[in-house]
Parts: sequence; C-alpha cells; structure tokens
Amino acid sequence: MFSLAFGVATKNSHGDWLEVYYPRPLINPDQAFVSMISSVLGYSQGNRVIEVNDEMTVKLSEIAEMEYLAVLRESVKPIVATLLEKDSSPKTVPEAYLKLHLLSHRLVHPNEVNLEGLFGVLPNVAWTDIGAIDPEELDLVQLNARINGRIVEVSSVDKFPKMTNYVVPSGVRIAHSARVRLGAYLGEGTTVMHEGFVNFNAGAMGPNMVEGRISQGVTIGSGTDIGGSASTAGTLSGGGNTLITIGQECLISANAGTGIPLGDRCTIEAGLYITPGTLVQVMDERKKNIAVVKARDLAGHSDMLFLRNSQTGVVECRSNKKAIELNKMLHTNK
Repeated sequence: MFSLAFGVATKNSHGDWLEVYYPRPLINPDQAFVSMISSVLGYSQGNRVIEVNDEMTVKLSEIAEMEYLAVLRESVKPIVATLLEKDSSPKTVPEAYLKLHLLSHRLVHPNEVNLEGLFGVLPNVAWTDIGAIDPEELDLVQLNARINGRIVEVSSVDKFPKMTNYVVPSGVRIAHSARVRLGAYLGEGTTVMHEGFVNFNAGAMGPNMVEGRISQGVTIGSGTDIGGSASTAGTLSGGGNTLITIGQECLISANAGTGIPLGDRCTIEAGLYITPGTLVQVMDERKKNIAVVKARDLAGHSDMLFLRNSQTGVVECRSNKKAIELNKMLHTNK
C-alpha cells in the first residue's frame, strides 16, 4: 500500500467532488493495519475512493491509531477513505488531494509522486469563508447570504486552495497565507515573507528565506535565500522539462532569477536572470576570461557567482568566495 487517508469532503449539488481535507494521511502504512482497515471498508485492491458510512466509522474508530475518527461521526459532510495501492496518476479529486496533502505534510518531497494529469482532475472552486463552493452555484449562495444579512467572502477562484487551510507544518512562518498553495513543501525553519510564493509540488527543504517565487517543480536546499521578487523557472506554461533545483546556501538576489539548476553556494546578483541560453563569460581566479559558454553548460555546478559587468554589460561567472548564512534567529520558528 502506497498511501491511505480518511478525510472530510465537499461535493456540489450534483454530487461531484470539490475538495477533501485529510487530517492524518499515511505513507507506506503497515500491512497488518491496512488489512484491518480493508476488512471494515470491503477493500480488496487497487486505487479506490470509498465513502464511509456511519457503521464503518464506528468500527474504524475502535481500531488502534484511528481513534480520531470518532470525531468524524458527527460530520454533516461526506467522510471518504482514499486508498492508493500504487503511485499512479490521480484519477479522482480525493486521490489528487491526498497527494497534495502528502507533500504539505512532508511525507514526500516535490517530484517524488506522480501528479500527471492533475490539472484535468481538479475542479475550479470558489474558496470562501464558508468553504468550497462550485462557481456555478456561487450566485445562489451569495443571494441567500445577502437575504440573511451577511456577505460571503470569496478569497479566490482557483483549482488549488491555500495550504494553511489544510496543513500548517511545524516550525514555519508564512506572512501571507494565500501565497502558498496546498501541495507546497516547507521544511522546518522556513520563512515565507509577504511577497514570497510557493507553488504546489515545489518547496524549500528548510531553513530558508523565501521572498520571491518558487515555481512548480522547483526545490531549494537548506540555507538558501530567494530574494525579493526573485523567481525560478518551473515546468508549467512553457517552462520546459528541466527540473530546477537550487542547492544549499545559495542567494538569488532581489529581482534576479534562474532557469538552470544550481549547485551549492551559488549567487546571482540583483536584477540578473540566467536562462539556459544566456551567454556567460567564465572567469578564473584572477578575473581573466577562460571561455564563453551558454549557461546550460554550467548547470548544477557549485560555488558560482553570476553578475553583469557594469561597464560592458557582459554576464560573467566567477568563483564564489563566500556562501551566504541565514540569520538563525529569524528561522527558529517556534
């Protein structure tokens, strides 16, 4: 068994899934435990989504490690059990949400689970202060609220909710919760400032300072700082198939960015964006030209300092003498 979880779900008026909240998802659970669960649910094999009835909930709540299910017995919303025998592409909304939860619960790292076809599975949802609503049903909900003297606050209309409505990982600070999507991975000690953004299936291993954008598929190593308005090229919307990883103790300075992977202790100066085709003049220790290469030829190397010569405009790569060091006080997020 790859993963299993019990959650509280939301459906629209037609009975279609909108979202699922899984408080305690499991990865690679013990087979004896899976057998106990399966006997109650009538599960045999494969990837399955099972709506849990009252009788099942009572029996499950009596099983060791499942006591929290007793709380769900009073739920007015559907209770769902999602069992994934294999890590195949998600076919249903509950399967997709389980995989996003696994990422944000730090049970898997970005790019470790199969998310192929995710956008086609997830419905567009109006995220409101009273929960998830089908956009086609929103006007009636708003009208009923107005009649009763209140306003439904719509924070976004999107396929992905904000992570903090589902998972709040330990030891993190998030200044603006709407800028971190469910499915983001935030390691211990990570700080995401007001303009920082972390997409699904992307993340910071922690501790990290994130003041710029970590795009889908991108991971940054511990001690790395993504400066204000800096960005990383993801694999969505024409971003290509190369997964961008940034190593430890790197600095992507304000308004800078990278479209190539970087090793450890690399720095890109403020305002400079390195694309795979950027021509880079490689310098030796005495700042003499060694060669002119495309940036993709430097991908994954460590101890690089990228800057633009203020006199010639040429992009240069020099040896990075000193790695950055994050302020430990800022990243002890207790």
